[in-house]
Amino acid sequence: MSTRRLLLVNGPNLNLLGIREPEVYGTETLADVEALVARTAAESGYEVRAVQSNHEGVLIDVIHAARTDCAGIVINPGGLTHTSVVLRDALAGVALPVAEVHISDVMARETFRHHSYIADVAVVHVVGRGVAGYAEATRALVARLGD
Repeated sequence: MSTRRLLLVNGPNLNLLGIREPEVYGTETLADVEALVARTAAESGYEVRAVQSNHEGVLIDVIHAARTDCAGIVINPGGLTHTSVVLRDALAGVALPVAEVHISDVMARETFRHHSYIADVAVVHVVGRGVAGYAEATRALVARLGD
């Protein structure tokens, strides 16, 4: 088992980064996010497996598989943050440390975005820092993992 690997999970609609609502999410793409997290993790000797899906079950399967070869998970669940108990249960079930990241400040947006089903299973929370928040979340998670 490799303990020097992180799983980066991006949920529904994050494949549209750079196109969808750039005034909210910026102009950087999902590829930019994945490269940023890979560079940031590499600073501490970690590699990254990046997955994005618009399908909840795919995300759950990837999270389940991570228990055998990942040390932690950086996740932006997108809209599933506010709706998915099963995604939360998958994260809790694998017992890996989780960093929850959101590009926009969800607390400053619509009321339905104020609740996160992921929050209670995450040990790191980075919200509203744009794409740079992924690097912050990755560094904070790595720091929690120690060496």
